[in-house]
Amino acid sequence: MSCEVEFSALAFVKLLLHASRFPHCAVNGVLLSECSEGDAAAPGGGCVCVSDCVPLFHSRLSLSAMTEVALQQIDIWCSRKQQRIVGYYHANASLTDNSPSTVALKIGDKIAEQFSNAVLVMVENSKVSLHYGTPPVILYEKKDSKWILKDKNLVMWRRWEETKRVADALSSAKAYDQLVDFDCHLDDIRQDWTNRDINAKIVELCSAANGNL
Repeated sequence: MSCEVEFSALAFVKLLLHASRFPHCAVNGVLLSECSEGDAAAPGGGCVCVSDCVPLFHSRLSLSAMTEVALQQIDIWCSRKQQRIVGYYHANASLTDNSPSTVALKIGDKIAEQFSNAVLVMVENSKVSLHYGTPPVILYEKKDSKWILKDKNLVMWRRWEETKRVADALSSAKAYDQLVDFDCHLDDIRQDWTNRDINAKIVELCSAANGNL
């Protein structure tokens, strides 16, 4: 039985900003959940509440050693914040290619080994603009060793209209230029891959719009 998945504004907006900052590159990242919520998503039911995401790469997607280092650092950071990795997102470099790449499937499989209700999110690049009406993403879940499309009725977006307004406002202000992924961090370790400044800005805008993270 499939489980429900709920996305917070923080997770969606950061995912979108990552894709927007590097529109001509493939980008990827991991999805996080609070441990109390993620642990409740036991096999066969429950709900996975995606509360945040961590942007990974935009130029080193195929370098498995770098991915391992990043995932290890994220795991350590998550353990301190009572969070865990529950999914993966990926945007291909091609504007029209929304299918999971070999890299996406490989990292998705790795996450699913640790969390059986893991989700794989593909960004629909052609719909990443200020004119999308519904979330420009496609969700997959793993069934019998294969990634299949997830039932849209099982995917919820917390306060979607408010979330979209926040995403639009930050995109219009080019806030994506401030977003840091692991590629940026590896080039300059002073750059904060946890994106505390952007997180605070998203929370502030959501609070002003009576959003609920």
